[in-house]
Amino acid sequence: MNNSFDTQQQITVNGEQFHILSLKGLGDKAKRLPFSLKILLENLLRNEDGVNIKEHDIQALLDWDPQAKPTSEVAFTPARVVMQDFTGVPAIVDLAAMRDAMEKLGGDPAKINPLSPAELVIDHSVQVDGYGNSRAFDLNTKLEYERNKERYEFLRWGQSAFNNLKVVPPATGIVHQVNLEYLARVVFNEDRDGQKFAYPDTLVGTDSHTTMINGLGILGWGVGGIEAEAAMLGQPISLLIPQVVGVKLSGRLPEGTTATDLVLTITEMLRKHGVVGKFVEFYGDGLADLPLADRATIANMAPEYGATCGIFPIDDETINYLRLTNRDETQLSLIEDYAKHQGLWRNDGDEADYTDALELDLASVVPSLAGPKRPQDRIALDKAGEAIRQHLKGFQDERLARKEKSSEEHIRIEGEGPVTHPDESVDEAPIKGAAIVHYNGQEFELSDGACVIAAITSCTNTSNPSVILAAGLVAKKAKELGINVKPWVKTSLAPGSKVVTDYLEKAGLMDDLESLGFNLVGYGCTTCIGNSGPLASEISDAIQKNKLIVSAILSGNRNFEGRIHQDVKMNFLASPPLVVAYALAGRTDIDVYKEPLAQDTNGKEIYLKDIWPSVQEVSDLVKDIVTKEMFAKSYANVYKGDSRWQQIKIPDGKLYDWNDASTYIKKVTFFDGMSIDPPGVPTIEGARCLAKLGDSVTTDHISPAGSIKADSPAGLYLQEHGVEKAQFNSYGSRRGNHEVMVRGTFANVRLKNLLAPGTEGGITRTQPDNNLASIYDASVTYHKENTPLIILAGKEYGTGSSRDWAAKGSLLLGVKAVIAESYERIHRSNLIGMGVLPLQFKDGESYESLGITGQEQFDITGLLDKADDVTVVATDSEGNKITFNADIRIDTPKEWDYYKHGGILQYVLRSMLD
Repeated sequence: MNNSFDTQQQITVNGEQFHILSLKGLGDKAKRLPFSLKILLENLLRNEDGVNIKEHDIQALLDWDPQAKPTSEVAFTPARVVMQDFTGVPAIVDLAAMRDAMEKLGGDPAKINPLSPAELVIDHSVQVDGYGNSRAFDLNTKLEYERNKERYEFLRWGQSAFNNLKVVPPATGIVHQVNLEYLARVVFNEDRDGQKFAYPDTLVGTDSHTTMINGLGILGWGVGGIEAEAAMLGQPISLLIPQVVGVKLSGRLPEGTTATDLVLTITEMLRKHGVVGKFVEFYGDGLADLPLADRATIANMAPEYGATCGIFPIDDETINYLRLTNRDETQLSLIEDYAKHQGLWRNDGDEADYTDALELDLASVVPSLAGPKRPQDRIALDKAGEAIRQHLKGFQDERLARKEKSSEEHIRIEGEGPVTHPDESVDEAPIKGAAIVHYNGQEFELSDGACVIAAITSCTNTSNPSVILAAGLVAKKAKELGINVKPWVKTSLAPGSKVVTDYLEKAGLMDDLESLGFNLVGYGCTTCIGNSGPLASEISDAIQKNKLIVSAILSGNRNFEGRIHQDVKMNFLASPPLVVAYALAGRTDIDVYKEPLAQDTNGKEIYLKDIWPSVQEVSDLVKDIVTKEMFAKSYANVYKGDSRWQQIKIPDGKLYDWNDASTYIKKVTFFDGMSIDPPGVPTIEGARCLAKLGDSVTTDHISPAGSIKADSPAGLYLQEHGVEKAQFNSYGSRRGNHEVMVRGTFANVRLKNLLAPGTEGGITRTQPDNNLASIYDASVTYHKENTPLIILAGKEYGTGSSRDWAAKGSLLLGVKAVIAESYERIHRSNLIGMGVLPLQFKDGESYESLGITGQEQFDITGLLDKADDVTVVATDSEGNKITFNADIRIDTPKEWDYYKHGGILQYVLRSMLD
């Protein structure tokens, strides 16, 4: 390791000496840097090798100009990698396939091994099949193991075959909450050759909400599985030294508000300001009264406000939380002393240099919801009734318009290929917006605006005892008043760790939640990621047959259209106590301040104020109930798992024995035909457009997610391989099988491909014949003709999560380039990581302004190593040409290396061969 800035020093903590890279001697330039950039500076100093990190890289960070457009590339080396199983399984599948490729190319397969700690938490596979009763948890866990037997066998093999890989078994918790409560170090304490080294805990994770750990002062963010695999294999992650937006917090949250209201306010504020690609850092004296759990909630939603990270400094509250969660006292001393030495400790009045400085008085926060489609669309609770009714009217108008067009549209596309909703009848009854339902011994009217899902879910809020206990208190008061949730509401409680149920039981509130149907359904991500499970058939049938516009309320972080449940149009994010309140009301289109939620047994109207706990009531309960012993008990045997996990047989061998009959785990084809020499910059000629998409197309639209429809290409594939519909499981659970995933790419039911107007889902038109076909079937046709493919898109292409398969699936469909108006940070990077070229229309231009229909043939010229732009020629069927220039969004020299190798994994593999 080089030491160009002479920063190698030792500090003594509790009588022990630790080697560190000290920032103290770097003067005012280092002192003025924001907290996050100080951590990045130490990372560069510690990993300076003269190759990936050179002296001028470190100097560039010391000379950081807050106002300058980022131009300096640096290499960030995370201390560890965290994964959830949906994205972690394909990452481990890729590593296993890389071992095979390494052997085939004459190398040592054992080199393919995580070089730094990799921690995978199985949290994304539990679905809410059972709910509303005491048997729900056992049923859902049983079904989870039945559905995921092959995946879990593979993960158990991976844990034994790869060094430095730990797996937290199912039914334990959500990755970000487990990371916060147990895995996080804050400062690493490493023994190396008989000496101790201390350095900041840093990480990347295969989930966008990895940023939750920023609440502990740990720098980290979400990356695609592709980048995470490279990081595990010792490759630094390239990034431009970012701009940093400071958010100064002052005051205290007022009575009646929660951390959820605060984070929705911050999300709206920062989305309006614009922080995409930037670091966000919170500072100010308001932090003194902001609990760590609230900080973690704010950090969790950094992807929703668009930032790379949303970080807080280390201070007394950090240490208090670490002590509460049973961290070792010796480690706490090291964290405090190290942070103070390095200038990473928060002191009152501290301010750094920022690109922009925003201010938020916490006293200005009001109770809020967000929705119905985006987390940044905050609605003040006192205006929610009218706002939601307006959204509902918009959906109703859209429904009426589609009804009027349905007969004409059906005639137009009939016989041309698959229709979007082949089970829908053209001769429908008049739409009334309501239906009489007979369910569970009751008869009731289900109408537009009904709330059919109410879920206390997601690490965003279940990591925060204040909002969970508040939900319990709302349930307690409701029970005392004799009111209950409406019969059409599917209720669930899915905490992020076992600590949650421990303190609810100790507080005596678990019984109250269960009395309203909020029974434990699992410890993991459920409704927030689309694992909401089926609605009761009577409810679902009524919604589908009558085209009802219904809603969901959840304490999550994502509410994109089509994400929560295919029957639900409107999705609202809210605090856990509000989730309970709306479940009692059974609707979201009400004014909860002025309209009653329900009537008690005597017919008395019950309002929100009658069941809402005070801030003091909640605060006192948290102090009395939540203890260090709860965390010690819950994490004592965190890797052991239940009896089902322990009974799984572990396959032997350093090379995985692929099972051709498996429909869960398949050897990926990324390395097929790979040579020792890189292929270089490709040519793209005679390409066709596979999809023409609008603005804000998310990776939820692109990447396969949610349930698998029987008549979809993925469903047909599974049935051809002997899988019955009841055993389909979700796309997320089958991410280890590329054959399923490629068939589900661009197949989201809400995706609108403008090449096939009037349709939704994975539908396109092939060219030049203009025939209607599924996107997958069209790609097969183009592949047979050796025709490369492109995607045309609008602004903010690739926002959202589920990121690695959005890029992998695009590649496997034959997509060679995407031309968009702008990109989300990680998806652009992942496209390059899979060898797909991201191009960007020049400012002010779009496919619309250029008159491009998507039916043309596309030639891309001028694609040379490190070029800034290319020329695109679009030729229509009459020979008319539209010529335009597009920027190449390969932003760093390292990304060019990846692209020339055909992708990041190929680059890493060839590097290890060398």
